[in-house]
Amino acid sequence: MTKLRCIAVDDEPLALDIIEDYVSKVPFLELVKRTENAIEALQLVQAGGIDLVFLDIQMPELTGIQFLKIANSKAHYILTTAYSQYALESYDLNVSDYLLKPIAFDRFYKAVEKVNNLIKTTEPVAAPQPVVTSSPFSAANHVVQDFIFVKTEHKIQKIELDDILYIEGLKDYISIYTKAERVITLQNMKKMEETLPAGQFIRVHKSYIISLDKIESIERSRISICGKIIPIGDTYRDEFFKHIDNKNI
Repeated sequence: MTKLRCIAVDDEPLALDIIEDYVSKVPFLELVKRTENAIEALQLVQAGGIDLVFLDIQMPELTGIQFLKIANSKAHYILTTAYSQYALESYDLNVSDYLLKPIAFDRFYKAVEKVNNLIKTTEPVAAPQPVVTSSPFSAANHVVQDFIFVKTEHKIQKIELDDILYIEGLKDYISIYTKAERVITLQNMKKMEETLPAGQFIRVHKSYIISLDKIESIERSRISICGKIIPIGDTYRDEFFKHIDNKNI
């Protein structure tokens, strides 16, 4: 079995002990270095050969966010931190997952399994680059997390992707409709479209992104989701029906 070469970066020795212990329990992981020195870790990553970095955010010489910006996607990253307020910014930097301390082993395993599956289904390159596609429906345009963080008026809120019914764009903000609530956030549709996994979500109108598996029916140019009628825009019609045709029986 080919193992993922990992390093753990944290200025707290106890936190490093926990990561080291967790890595030792996962057959497809190999911890090649644990360090409290972010500069040393950055040099290792930039030298190549590191598949996965467990990275703390609050460190003295170099914060985790600064580390990500300098490293420029030289590996896959899982952030390990006690602070949730950095989640939104971190996903803009293409992290694979965001683990809040104290970290439970089952949550840790779920995160590293995502990275392992992602690496197995992509070309074996050391530095995963952001995917740029001409179509929002390309299977290559994906994310590895099963949730997103969005900034609301008073907090950063976690939303499970499976709970999202559809998203509506309204001028300078969007409304995310879930099974239980409506979440409003200052965001644009293009950024949201790029963030969501294309195999699960589809842009069908300049003002609407829908969850494919929440479609109840399609009639002419209208989609029904949980009682809501959503129009299919002319710009998105061909791609949408091409995608639907692939699922017809």
